[in-house]
Amino acid sequence: MNEAHGRLVPASYDAVVIGAGLAGLTAALRLAEEGQRVAVLAKGVGATHLAPATIDVLGYDDGPVDSPARTLPEFADANPQHPYRRLSIDLIRASLDWFKACLSDHGYRGGLDQNLLVPTAIGVAKPTALVPETMAAADLRQGGRFIFVGFRGLKDFFPAYLADNLARTPLPGGAAVTTRVVELSPPLGVARDVSATGFARRFEQADFREAVLAELGRHLMPGEIVGFPAVLGLEGARKVWQELETRLGHSVFEVATLPPSVPGIRLYETMTGALRRRGARLVIGTTVAGAEGSGNRLEGVVAHTAGRPLTYRANSFVLATGGFASGGLQLDSSGEVREPVFDLPVAGLPGPEEPRFERGYFDEHAISRAGVAVDASSRPIDREGTPVYENLHAVGATLGGAVPWREASGNGLSLASGYAAASAILEAS
Repeated sequence: MNEAHGRLVPASYDAVVIGAGLAGLTAALRLAEEGQRVAVLAKGVGATHLAPATIDVLGYDDGPVDSPARTLPEFADANPQHPYRRLSIDLIRASLDWFKACLSDHGYRGGLDQNLLVPTAIGVAKPTALVPETMAAADLRQGGRFIFVGFRGLKDFFPAYLADNLARTPLPGGAAVTTRVVELSPPLGVARDVSATGFARRFEQADFREAVLAELGRHLMPGEIVGFPAVLGLEGARKVWQELETRLGHSVFEVATLPPSVPGIRLYETMTGALRRRGARLVIGTTVAGAEGSGNRLEGVVAHTAGRPLTYRANSFVLATGGFASGGLQLDSSGEVREPVFDLPVAGLPGPEEPRFERGYFDEHAISRAGVAVDASSRPIDREGTPVYENLHAVGATLGGAVPWREASGNGLSLASGYAAASAILEAS
């Protein structure tokens, strides 16, 4: 443990969650729903703003996965260190159902039994378990005639590249897809380059939508499915999407853009809003750099602020700081990996004489599976399998044993592990 001390925060909590990505927000919201006093401490907003708001449970295992429910048991048996080995199918299914209920305004579609296939920003058909309703019409499994809409001035979205790649992509069952592109020039004022969030704000303005509808309507042909970049509003996305479908008379969907992710921002705002309504405290912009405890029990964590260090006391703690990309795991110049908040043991590292990295960028690097190992209650364990702290739980990309980018499992793991940790805390309360 990294011992530290700070001025005691007057309030005490049932649970403190460190990290504000999907895993941390899931654990925090599930606990708050059950009446627990929760504080969320994070140095930033997490990966929600970078990734599409799809929930990928398991997209690939020696090829695209058709049904996560059927594939997961064998996948877990073949990968004994994977977090899914300790998460049952029933728990994963329950986490998806809970998520769909919590984000009912987003109208998530799909489930564990059958993956959908949706296009990415570069035209890859990606298997995913859940998508928000604004993306549901993009499902490629039955094929279709798709038209992708581009906007003059929108940075980092390339509809011609997307459409060309998608048209070349073989689909299961031989489903046929045809694609074409239309480029629109909506009114942007003096702006020349506008970000995805800038376009999303414009789509919430009625006069901007009118201009888009008037120009686009002249280009559509009967039966086409219309794909927009994922910029159809921030707070009012459902209203914008429904209006476009109604006025155009065509099915409409969003395609994830390069970051920032507007659907991810919507997800974050919905979950943090729900937390605040349940009385949770969110402290974004603080770094947890140490802890206080006695024996194998944590009593508080020390957060560095602009003023002085503050100690937050709680009965339970959830570590959701992410992996290498977010600093939840740190790799030094000598190849050593450490978890910086509690100095937890890191599992899954190759031996001293084994390479940590392969030569090819897209090769599976040994170090990519490094992370914190946990027991059945999501508590970090040492090499002997003993919990390091009886009241600390770890979730999300901090966990070892997975390669989320290769498996297409990132958000699914975050959701299920966050849900599992909260369930373990509630059962022990």
